[in-house]
Amino acid sequence: MKTATTVDSMPVQQQAKAKRPVMSERAWIATGSVLLLILFLALWQWGPAMLGMPEFILPNFTRTMQEAVVMWNNADLLSHFAITAMEVVVGFGLGSLLGLGVGVALGLSPRAEAMLSPYILALQIAPKVAFAPLFVMWLGYTVYPKIIVAILIVFFPVMINVLSAIRTVDPDMVNLVRTLNASRWQIFHLVEFRSATPALFSGLRIASTLAVIGVTVGELVGGNKGLGFLLVDGEGQGNTAAVFVTILALTLIGIAAYGAVVWAERKVLHYLPKVATTTV
Repeated sequence: MKTATTVDSMPVQQQAKAKRPVMSERAWIATGSVLLLILFLALWQWGPAMLGMPEFILPNFTRTMQEAVVMWNNADLLSHFAITAMEVVVGFGLGSLLGLGVGVALGLSPRAEAMLSPYILALQIAPKVAFAPLFVMWLGYTVYPKIIVAILIVFFPVMINVLSAIRTVDPDMVNLVRTLNASRWQIFHLVEFRSATPALFSGLRIASTLAVIGVTVGELVGGNKGLGFLLVDGEGQGNTAAVFVTILALTLIGIAAYGAVVWAERKVLHYLPKVATTTV
C-alpha cells in the first residue's frame, strides 16, 4: 500500500521544486506592483501636460520632488515629519490599549456593555473635527490635542472588534478548559483572549490608518508644527507642490504604521493559516 508523500518527507531537490510555484507567484505579484507604480509615476509626470493643466493646479512628479528638496532644506521637513510620526505612534498606541481594555471589559460583562454602549456610540458618532478646536483651547498649541484626537479615532474600531470577538468565543472551548480546573484568568488568557487576537489585529490595521487622519485633523485645526501645519502653510501660499509633498509624507507614515501592524500580526499569529492573517 502506497502512503501519501508530504513536502517534509521529500528530498531537498524535490522540496525546492515544490516551493518554486510559491516563489514565482510572489515574484509575479511584486513585478505587477512595480509596473503599476511606474505607470502611476509616468501618468503623474506627463499626464498634467497632456491634459493642459497648469502647474499651480497639478504639478508633475519632477516638480513635486524639486519642492520636496526645497522643503527639506528650507522648511525643516524632516523635523515636521518626525513630530507627526511621533504623534501618530503615541496616539495609535494609547488608543489601541484603551480600545483593547474597554473591549475586553465590555465583552466579559454584558451588563456593563448594556449600560455604556449608548455613550460609547454617541462618542463615536460625534465628529472628531468638532473636538479638535476644543482640545486646542484647553491644551494650547501643543502635541496633546493631536494625540487625543488620534486616540478618539483609534479607540472605536479596536474596541468593537475585540468586543465582538470575545462575545463569539466558542462556549464549548470555555467549558472544556473549566473541566480542567482552569482559573478565570487561565480561561481568559488561553481561550477568550487568544480567540480575540485575530480580530484585534484586524482592528489595529484599520486604526493604524485612522491614527494618521486624527493627527492630521488636529494639526490642521491648531498646529504650529507637524505635517498638518505644512499642509496649511502650503495652501495659504498657493503652493500646490508643497501640498502634494505633505500628502506624500503623510502617506508614508500611514504605510509604515500599517506595515508595522502587519509585521506584528505575522509574528504573533504565525500558527494560523496565511489566509486568516493576511488580507492585503
